[in-house]
Amino acid sequence: MTLETFRHERHCGLHGERRFVSIERVVVRNYRALRGVEVTFGTGTNIIVGNNETGKSTLLEAINLALKCQLGRRPAAYELHPFLFNADTVAEFVAGHRAKKPQPPPEILIELYLKEDKAFADLQGSINSLMMDQPGISLTIRLDENFKEEYREYIADPDALNSVPVEYYEIVWQSFAGHPLQARAIPLKSILIDPSSISNTNAANRYVLEIVKDYLDKAQAVDLALSYRKMRDEFVSDEKIAAINKDLASKTGIVSDKTLSVAMDMTSKASWESSVLPHLDRIPLTLVGKGEQNAVKVKLAMEASEKCDIFLMEEPENHLSHTNLNRLINKIIEKSNGRQIIITTHSSFVLNKLGIDNTLMFNGKNSVRLNDLPKTTEAYFRKLPGYDTLRMILADKTLLVEGPSDELVVQKAYLQTYGRLPIEAGVEVISVNSLAFKRFLDIAKLLKLEVRVIGDNDGKSVAKAASYAPYAAEKTIGIHIGQDDSLPTLEPQLVKANGLEKLNRILGKKFTNEGELTDYMTAHKADTALRLFDSTEAIDIPGYIRDAIA
Repeated sequence: MTLETFRHERHCGLHGERRFVSIERVVVRNYRALRGVEVTFGTGTNIIVGNNETGKSTLLEAINLALKCQLGRRPAAYELHPFLFNADTVAEFVAGHRAKKPQPPPEILIELYLKEDKAFADLQGSINSLMMDQPGISLTIRLDENFKEEYREYIADPDALNSVPVEYYEIVWQSFAGHPLQARAIPLKSILIDPSSISNTNAANRYVLEIVKDYLDKAQAVDLALSYRKMRDEFVSDEKIAAINKDLASKTGIVSDKTLSVAMDMTSKASWESSVLPHLDRIPLTLVGKGEQNAVKVKLAMEASEKCDIFLMEEPENHLSHTNLNRLINKIIEKSNGRQIIITTHSSFVLNKLGIDNTLMFNGKNSVRLNDLPKTTEAYFRKLPGYDTLRMILADKTLLVEGPSDELVVQKAYLQTYGRLPIEAGVEVISVNSLAFKRFLDIAKLLKLEVRVIGDNDGKSVAKAASYAPYAAEKTIGIHIGQDDSLPTLEPQLVKANGLEKLNRILGKKFTNEGELTDYMTAHKADTALRLFDSTEAIDIPGYIRDAIA
């Protein structure tokens, strides 16, 4: 089958529908923050989440590098520098030579294992680090054998050695069959969308205009180039410009023996891309809001990539309000139908909206997927995307409580116990409707997250505890509910623990019995919780809350 035949079949499919291809697995060795990782992906949406500096963006960059042999939209050969290599690997390389225990020159390896497809027959082989017989792409940055002598001279003085001599390195880009690759030979189209990295005006213009170029068909691109050239020609023929040039010509022999004039740049470098500015409602794109800029870049990139198989996308939520982010995510869902998306985010809204079961937890070394979540749980968060699921996923420990007032009391309890707020210790306190507790626990169970539920017994402590039986055996999950059925909610629990006199003093009240005080606290939950939190006097914490924060 020829490449053109494949492209036609892939576009039309067996039944008139487009068939997309995808990446199944990625292996990265010694590329920037990624010293050694192996990540598997699903055919549809893949949402990469993790703390800052774990290498999420680097993973996308590595995939794009292997697919296109490009860095920053330029050929990778022109962008090689020592900082592409993992810092720890380089440090060990230098230390080894200085300790008279020389190590081989560091190498970068990026491998993409592709989903089995007849289109990839030419890419199939077992020349890969996992020795798997599968279609794939390999990119290696390694010492060029032609520079062995120069390399030996470079490492001859270990004390002067401080980095990787990339000047002596080469890029080997090949299939798993061992055949050298060229961009046109890869039957898989992708795009890396990272609007957040475009920080200056010129770069932003270039980024958008490159996408515009992708969006234009060949005839439109030619028409635009010809119109631009015609405009430059008309500039010189303008009467006022002609008059200026006539005046300049009169200076011949004074400033130069040759005739001086002004004209628009006609060299090849002065193409329309260097002079045309993208506009929104006649305002240059770089002068509109950051959120609108980023949304336009993402949407335009997706519109311009109708033939793309894979979208690599970096944090689409940047600078966007809740409503505009919702519109953007809906557009991503609409345009990505049938294609593979690998997207990074720090937004629970994005995570829930795109499907929490598509989540891939990434820590820079390994990854865990959430695709085994119960379908009812996945559907719950997709319908109610406001829940802070990502806060729980990224926290060292999470305390789930039933409402804002409970949250303040638990914050106070933690502050009294440890002298600092929970968040300062990497502990999240999240207010959750009690009906959602089990949804969060489904995630915690799968990822082995440290989670504690702090809830009311509602006068039925035994039945309430029994409802959490499916999670009872999980070592990382704790259920903490008051055992006294006569104290069904937090307020009577606090009254029992602290007494009438102390709470009257803290709340500035003069109730004569605990029943009246309890009724007041229940009717004024928020005000009561705020006063308890702000109180300089220590409060006595109910036992089930103390156990939860221990």
